[in-house]
Amino acid sequence: QVQLVESGGGLVQAGGSTRLSCAVSKNPVTTYSMAWFRQAPGKEREFVAAINWNGENRYHADSVKGRFSISRDNAENMVYLQMNSLKHEETAVYYCAAGAYGSNWHEYDDWGQGTQVTISS
Repeated sequence: QVQLVESGGGLVQAGGSTRLSCAVSKNPVTTYSMAWFRQAPGKEREFVAAINWNGENRYHADSVKGRFSISRDNAENMVYLQMNSLKHEETAVYYCAAGAYGSNWHEYDDWGQGTQVTISS
């Protein structure tokens, strides 16, 4: 089982930027594709971005394309989500996940505890 620990959440002004980090406990981290999802209160978990094992393939949801960027550092066992031009409606708990490459949460077997990102309007 993979242990995932997110960090970097907090309060951000609308239009601002922040970067989320996910520390991956298990080696080799290159076994896994990684993704970020988010869940706002009262809403379903939503796909944000995914990256394959070597970082050559990345997929971002249309709603964040051009503003968010997923990346990974396999040497450091880390995955990142750079978020720019944040919107109030993107307030949510953001989750890091490990599994197969895709946009469906069912494709991911291991999840972090989540980090709260609150966008002030």
